[in-house]
Parts: sequence; structure tokens; C-alpha cells
Amino acid sequence: MAETRQWRLASRPVGEPTSENFELVTVDRPEPDNGEVLVKTLYQSVDPYMRGRMRDAESYAEPWDVGDPMKASVVGEVLESNAGQFSAGDIVTGDLLWAEHAVADANELQPVNPDHGPISTALGVLGMPGVTAYWGLNDVGDPKPGDTVVVSAAAGAVGSVVGQLARLSGARVVGTAGSEAKIDWLTDELGFDAAINYKETDDLSAAVDDACPDGVDVYFDNVGGPITDAVWPRLNVDARVAVCGQIALYNETEVPTGPRKLAKLIETRATVEGLLVSDYQPRWGEALERLSTFVQNGDVQYRENVVEGFENAPDAFLGLFEGENIGKQLVKVADRES
Repeated sequence: MAETRQWRLASRPVGEPTSENFELVTVDRPEPDNGEVLVKTLYQSVDPYMRGRMRDAESYAEPWDVGDPMKASVVGEVLESNAGQFSAGDIVTGDLLWAEHAVADANELQPVNPDHGPISTALGVLGMPGVTAYWGLNDVGDPKPGDTVVVSAAAGAVGSVVGQLARLSGARVVGTAGSEAKIDWLTDELGFDAAINYKETDDLSAAVDDACPDGVDVYFDNVGGPITDAVWPRLNVDARVAVCGQIALYNETEVPTGPRKLAKLIETRATVEGLLVSDYQPRWGEALERLSTFVQNGDVQYRENVVEGFENAPDAFLGLFEGENIGKQLVKVADRES
């Protein structure tokens, strides 16, 4: 029987994950049953939310069990199909395993349209991150022309799209990122009005003041922690805060006491709302249609940081917490069969 490789959770990390928390194993390649397809992974996504699934704690995403294969969004090629929806050679996307091959229920997969862009974009700007940015900004942030929109982790897969969509809405856009290369990309290529390198700024509060002289109308929060602390006092009356991620806290063994800044909401009557992209599943296609048009027109640009080799998937994941990536972090697992 043919074999394949998969990554399993070897142990639960304490604090920041390490390579010791992952185990690469070789197993028999699965065979599809009725209604299923066998998918060869071409690209695998790694995302910050996966850190929460490594904990044995209740969250919006079910935790992985130690010893079990981990899961990820993938783009893959159908090798065998026992379902009418797909044929061998089709390119699909879905939540599968950290594996070179996996069997999936055909009803849980979506076709990838190569006409919309490179197939890898189905994991980035034309996938979950892009849809998160689209609905998180437009439905929760609701930017108006002339608003000031601040985006944390602005050079990431979600934040970079948020900032560009905010610019298209007529807002003034300010981003935070952790390197000069990222700052240059945001301001020189993506059209951000200002950007703050939080790693090189001695006084984040003063930097936010300088970048947002008229205060903050929309804050798209991907980070939490000190950056959010610096933005909070600048919220304007009727400001909207979209809480998408809190990567600054994901590796904390004890979450800092809080919140202690809620009094600002009384003064500003601001709205703070968390968002999960899964809540927008019925409107997923609407977002992708708009995003694909923006990408094809050049109104929205994107970058992909592609790590070559399935064996390097954990390194790609760990790199998220070092801020290595500009844009979407991906693992290239295999080439499409000719």
C-alpha cells in the first residue's frame, strides 16, 4: 500500500511552541469511501489561531488531542474521487490534515477557480484571511470616507487586506508592523497613509498620537497587548473596534489581568465586537467575488511567504510568532501532477 506523511501534535506547548511539540510520522495512504475524495496537498496554510488548538482548553476552535494529526486549510489536487462533485485533477480547498495526502467528504470541499488568481491565493487573499478582512472591516468596522482606520499586524494576511479595503472606502489608514521592510511595503506599495514600527518605537502612545491627529474611528485589532493599549485612549466617539486576533497573548501562560480600560467606552460610546469568519459562511461567495475583482484590477495587492517542503511545516508555523512573514505564510507541499 502507498504511504504518506502527516504531522501530529506530540505534546502541548507551555508558552511559545517549539519543534518538540510536533511529530512527523509515515502512515498508509488512505483510500476514499463513497462520497469521499483523496486529495494530494499542494499548499498548506499555517495560521495564528492554530496556537489555541494546541491547548487543552475550551475555545471557538476544537483543541487537538496529543498524538492526533493536526488540521489546516489546504489547497490540493483530487487524485481519486468517489463523489459526483469532483473528478481526478480538480483543484479544491478545505480543512484537511497536516498531511501530504488526506481523504475528505466531498461536501466539505470547495472548488478553486484558477481564473481568479494563483491557486495558492485560495488560502490567503482569496480565502479565509481575505474573507475575514472583508467582512470584519465592512460589517463590524463599517468605515466611512474620512474616517481614520488603524490596523494592527497590518503586514499580515488579514491586516494587509483590511488596510487596502479601508483605503478603497475613502478612509485614512494607519498600520502597525514589526520591521522597516513591512513598513515600507505598507506605505510605498499598499498605500497606507502612515505606519508604525512598534519594535523600533520608544513611545507607542506618542506614535499613535502623531499618526492619528484626529483620533481613531475604526480599530481592527489582530494583536492585542501594548498596541491595543496605545490605540484605546485615541478612540473617537462612536468608534468601532473589530477584535479579530490577540497574537500578543497566545503564548502567555497567564493572561494579564484586565480589562481595565472600559471606562473609555462610556466616554466614546464606542462599539467593541469580536468576529469569527465562520459566522459569514453563507456570504463567503459574495466576499470572494468582490475580492477577486479587486485583485484582478490591482486595487488589492498581496504577498505570500512560501516555505518549501512538507517537512518544514512546523518551522513555518513557528515563524508566525517571530514575525518572519510579510503577507500570507504558506507551506508548499507538492507540485500539481502533469
